[in-house]
Amino acid sequence: METTQRPTGPENAPRTVHLAVHDGLADWEAGHAIAELNGRGFRVRAAGAGPHPVTTMGGLRVLPDLTLGGLRARDSALLILPGSAGWDGGGLAEFGRAARRFLDAGVPVAAICGAVAGLAREGLLDTRAHTGAAAPVLAATGYAGGARYREADAVTDGGLITAGPTDQEAFAREILRRLEVFAPEVLEAWFRLYAESDAGAYPLVAGA
Repeated sequence: METTQRPTGPENAPRTVHLAVHDGLADWEAGHAIAELNGRGFRVRAAGAGPHPVTTMGGLRVLPDLTLGGLRARDSALLILPGSAGWDGGGLAEFGRAARRFLDAGVPVAAICGAVAGLAREGLLDTRAHTGAAAPVLAATGYAGGARYREADAVTDGGLITAGPTDQEAFAREILRRLEVFAPEVLEAWFRLYAESDAGAYPLVAGA
């Protein structure tokens, strides 16, 4: 069966995805997503709290393309928030506030690992279905959304995508689905290839 790649996102939508960068960010958590997006018509730009380089958990130095002060939801297709120890105790609260601005503007946000707890502290999970590292981890934030926690590899509720720290492939799957990067059958094959090491899925993914 011949398949074709779907258009990457709604017509006339912004073609830029913003990645939050901060010291200690977990390099691998957004890796699948940004690699696919960058290779399929989207521009990935790094947004930092300030203009100075940050150092990732893997020791890479990343120079932000812009600061949070210049980050506007209307210029973005999606905001990606990776995890890091910096989210503990609200150390990256300004990124959580940026996520609120995006969601209020109707622009999707994707958070993984510690970033999910950061959004819990910001009150963004109180009315949205979500997942994360574990229910007790999010409960420790004191948030009011415990009844909406789901035991799943990743959850999308409206404009919010959440995932736990060991589910970077599922995190990417939901991002790629939200931005319509692949046809559904290709996305399913992509996930089987990377999450389940199913070599049989490779021809369909390569053909896309």
